[in-house]
Amino acid sequence: MQALTEICLEIFGEPASKANSRRLVARGGKPMFIKSEKALTYAESFKQQCPDFYHPFECDVCVEMTIYYASRRPDLDESLILDLLQGVTYLNDRQVKRKVIDWGLDKENPRCTIRVTPL
Repeated sequence: MQALTEICLEIFGEPASKANSRRLVARGGKPMFIKSEKALTYAESFKQQCPDFYHPFECDVCVEMTIYYASRRPDLDESLILDLLQGVTYLNDRQVKRKVIDWGLDKENPRCTIRVTPL
């Protein structure tokens, strides 16, 4: 069996910024922060678009991605995507030891291209 040398994905849709994707709600009289509707919708779409890899990387990895937004307004924020890649391309986002993150603009086709390689 040949070892996997890289995992490449293209996920369609515009991700929510993790920093701006929390909302305050009260549960049982206690305040708590939960993901926004946009973040939850993106997470569900992300999972549906991900192929099932037999073995996510167990070693440290490098993640390269370009996030194409539909407008110039959003800040570059890859943190939600890194969380969603857990269990798909690697076991835990603590394995990410190198990141190369680029911002792109595509009004017609917002998406994220991702390449994960072992270090």
